[in-house]
Parts: sequence; structure tokens; C-alpha cells
Amino acid sequence: MPTVPPARVRNLGIVAHIDAGKTTTTERFIFYAGRSHKIGEVHDGEAVMDYRADERERGITISDAATTLFWADHELNLIDTPGHVDFTAEVERALRVLDGAVVVFDAVEGVEPQSETVWHQADRYGVPRVAFVNKMDRLGADFDASVRSMVERLRAVPIPIQFPDGAGDSFAGIVDLVEESYLTFEPTSLGKEVVRGPIPDGLREEVARRREAMVEALAERHDALAEPFLEGRAVAADALKAAIRDVALRRAAVPVLCGAALRNVGIQPVLDAVVAYLPSPLDVPPVEGTSPGGDEVLRRKPSPKEPFSALVFKVSAGSATDLFFLRAYSGRLESGDRVFNPRNGKKERVRRILRMHADRGEAIEVIEPGDIVAVPDLRFSATGDTLCAESAPILLAPIRFPETVVSIAVEPRRNADRDRFAEILGRLQREDPTLRVKVDDETGQTLLSGMGELHLEVVLQHVARDFSLEVHSGKPRVSYRETIAAPGRAAAEYSRKIGDDNLWARVEVAVEPLADVDGPPALDDRLPPAALPAALRAAVRD
Repeated sequence: MPTVPPARVRNLGIVAHIDAGKTTTTERFIFYAGRSHKIGEVHDGEAVMDYRADERERGITISDAATTLFWADHELNLIDTPGHVDFTAEVERALRVLDGAVVVFDAVEGVEPQSETVWHQADRYGVPRVAFVNKMDRLGADFDASVRSMVERLRAVPIPIQFPDGAGDSFAGIVDLVEESYLTFEPTSLGKEVVRGPIPDGLREEVARRREAMVEALAERHDALAEPFLEGRAVAADALKAAIRDVALRRAAVPVLCGAALRNVGIQPVLDAVVAYLPSPLDVPPVEGTSPGGDEVLRRKPSPKEPFSALVFKVSAGSATDLFFLRAYSGRLESGDRVFNPRNGKKERVRRILRMHADRGEAIEVIEPGDIVAVPDLRFSATGDTLCAESAPILLAPIRFPETVVSIAVEPRRNADRDRFAEILGRLQREDPTLRVKVDDETGQTLLSGMGELHLEVVLQHVARDFSLEVHSGKPRVSYRETIAAPGRAAAEYSRKIGDDNLWARVEVAVEPLADVDGPPALDDRLPPAALPAALRAAVRD
């Protein structure tokens, strides 16, 4: 692959609610960029990016998948993320290292629950976005309602730079408001051939109205457009593109496009928008970290001349080898060089560097700022670790993951597999930080905790399929504890003769629940001081 300067690199993710069409859109990106000779369809189980067997069986994305594309002389490092809430950690770690995102919305549903989650994750990491309203060919599709839902539910500032001609069965084409042209996509070429023509007469009034609204929204947020807009002068397409890029990079607004990915309509304009409006590594602020002791704030510019720094954002555990995915922020690293892990003070040798295309890796020799690559078989590193030059150590902020919500009891089917099972669980935890394993002190069960039932089901299927280890699972046993629920009183007498001694005692006890049910029990001894010798008093208290 050619070496591309950082100004022409785009690191982006595709994020959305489940079934909004992320992977279908990504597959078109791959096809139109010439990375694949045919379109992989999710419903046929042939999607390139859903390469895992369980993803193809279920028809959903389970783990992040990375690829590199070239479009309009730009390098696009793209990550397709899951949409199911059980795998939201995959989105979290992708957005932590990406510079931009394409957020896909279903034109019928608009903003959905997971749309809100990924949107707020992108807000937290300061990631600029482009919105794509997909499935305009579905019955009930409503572009304007989808845009309104972004305002109402996300408190976003969406600025449509396109609008659809029709919806559902009548969806005929896309109007480009920036270039003032009408786009159709030739079905005989699977949408490869984009026909750009004049605006149809029946749409001219609507185009004028929508374009004026777009220019006004941009002029409010981009000073260079304010004067020509207020004076009623025509604004050239280049000036509009500069304004859209400015507001997108500052996250003052979100450009909105539309299409129907399954029908191969509207995909190339989204790729053009990624190149035109999303940031390069040079457009984002220098990455911040701390010295290993945490007493000094350090910054690294995206320059090869800076000391090397990168973040491990994903570990993919395989039966033969583990792959460690890195985002490089500064410096330059060649295959065979050593790096330093400031978390544990260990050194790692980077023997091979792979540029990934789903599950296939292509060996490259050098990592430069902005690169997203995979490195096999690091010995001492895990997700969230920093790798850097030993001479200039820096500790980048780790990735924050949500707490687990569901637990099940697991055990290997054969006792002989217990040690191997523990080793596999350790590797899986290194791959997935939202997976927790602990042994219950009271029941002795191994408890596997995750983000949901589907998450844990997928993990156990992964163990069975990829590690050939059969596992029993079930609900964990609950250790019931007794406590006092209501006040009570009781008395008992003891009478016994041992030799010449008559032993007698009468004991009365009252119990009642404490206000702090989780606190330790309290004992109130109401015996008069002289009632018993000290040794007997201690026995009674026991």
C-alpha cells in the first residue's frame, strides 16, 4: 500500500443502533473503493467485515473489524462497530482512538436507544461526525422526521446537505444541496456509476428553500458566510464545503446525508463527505498523557519526529495467536524495534506489523502517526496499555469501560480441562475488558460476568468453537443468609447436677433488627455488674 501523508489520512468508525445498516454501508465502502471485487451481504452471511462464524450465523456484528481503504487519494482507516448494546464496549474502544465517525440512522426509526448511547460516547471523546440517514427505500421512511429526532433526542445541530427525492417505493434519487445537482445510481453497475444531472423542475422550489435553510444554519456558525448570506449573494460550492468542514471539525453541527445502502444508493457521497468534512490526524489536538508517575502532563504531536507513542485499544484472542490493535499517535516505529510499556515497566519487541482487512493482515514495515495496525504476540500488554519509546515514556489515558451487569456460573465439562479453561478465560479477559471472572468464596463456583446474556452466550460459543473446549453453564447459586426480620423474646432454664454441685441458670434474650441491615450485629448486655463472675459473663456473651 502507498504511504500517505497524515493530512490525507482519515481514521473513522461506523456506529449506529443494531440493524440500522452499518455493516451493509461498510461493505459498500469496501466495494466502491476497490478493496473487494463483490459486495458482501449481511443477510447472505457473506459480509467481509463480519468474518467470525458466529457473526455470520446471527447476522449481527459482535466485534470491531478494521480495514484500510483508498478513496480520492486519501487513506481511510475504517472500523465497523457492533450495534447491539451487549457489545457497546467495542464502540467505546473504537471511538477512543478514532478521529471521526459516520453515524447511521434508520430512516423509519430515526434515533433509537443505542443511537443515543454511541452519540454520547462520541461526545465524550470529542469525535466529529457525519450522519447518514439510511433505508430511505423502506416503507415509512421519513428523512425530515429522522433529522428532527436528532434535535429532540440527541440535542444535536443537524444540517442536511442532501435530501431524498421521495421515500419508500417512490425513492428515486438524491438532491445535493451543495452542488445543486441531482444524483442517481445506476443499478446495472451495482451503483458504481453515479449520474449527476440538473435539478428536476418539480423540485426547484424545494431545493431553493432547503438550500437557503442550509446556508443560514452554516452562516450562524461560520463567520465567513454571514456577510454574503445577509446581503443575499450567491454562495459558491467551495465556500459551502469550507463552512461545512469548519462546523463539523468544531462539532458545532453535523452534516446529514441520505441514501439506501442495500440498494447501493448514496454511498459514494458519504465517502466524499468523509474525505471533505472529517478530520485528519493533523486536525485533532496533540494527544495528552502523563509521565509514568502521574506528576507531569505530556503532549505528543502527530509527527514522525516526536517520540513514539501508541495505544493498545483491542486484543483479539485466537486459538493460535493474539493480535494487538494499536493506534499510533506520534513518532515512527519499524518492524523489529522495541517499545516500552510504562504501566508495568516491561519492554516488548514488535516483530511484525500488520495492516488489517477484516481477518486478513498485510505485512508492512513502518508505523507512522495516525496508523491503525495490528501487532501479533505481545507478551506483557493488554487493552488500554500505552506503548512508547523507552527514552521518552508517556502514559496515555486508558479506555473506560462500563461495569458488568449479568453473571452466570461456568465450569469445564471435564475436570482435566480446568487449568486450560482458566488460561482461556484469562486470554478472553485480556481481549474483552467487560468480561470478568471470579470464584465465589462461599459456593466455589466460577462466575463469568458480562454486559448481557447475549454477550456471555457469544463468549461461551467462542470458547467451544475456537478453543475446542466444552463448557457447562447455568445460573449461579445464591448463598442465602438469615437475619432477624422482626423483634422477638425467648427464655430458657438450665438445671443439672454434677457430683455434689447443683448447676442452674435462667437466660432471657431479646432480639430485634437493626436499622443498618448490612452492619455487624450489636450486643446489649443488661446484666447487673455483680450478677456474674467475669469469666462467666464472657461465656454468656459468647
